[in-house]
Amino acid sequence: MDISTVLILLGIGILAGALSGLAGIGGGIIIVPALLMLLGLTQHQAQGTSLATMLIPIGVFLSVINYHKGGNVNISFAILIAVGFIGGSFLGSSLALKLDQQMLRRIFGLILAVISIKYLFGK
Repeated sequence: MDISTVLILLGIGILAGALSGLAGIGGGIIIVPALLMLLGLTQHQAQGTSLATMLIPIGVFLSVINYHKGGNVNISFAILIAVGFIGGSFLGSSLALKLDQQMLRRIFGLILAVISIKYLFGK
């Protein structure tokens, strides 16, 4: 891996981490498009790599401590979401691997568009 790729990957991580700490986003919303556009990964590769990033939650752990200190973490909600996330991520990844690149990319884009519209025009 060359130095420019290393710097791009570190930059993606910094941006995703900063936005995760700032707005509670990061993972798929930042990392997947960045890997697609900057490094030319396939949709499957970008999604798999983004998910693998969550296996090393040190940065997220530190931001959770900050939010917890401010009284802004509901631990019981987080635990239940994490339990659901385990099964949901397994089922979702199994389905994603059966879809072709174009369909997977369209689904990803549609999800981002729906979220964007909701945040821009919703209450």
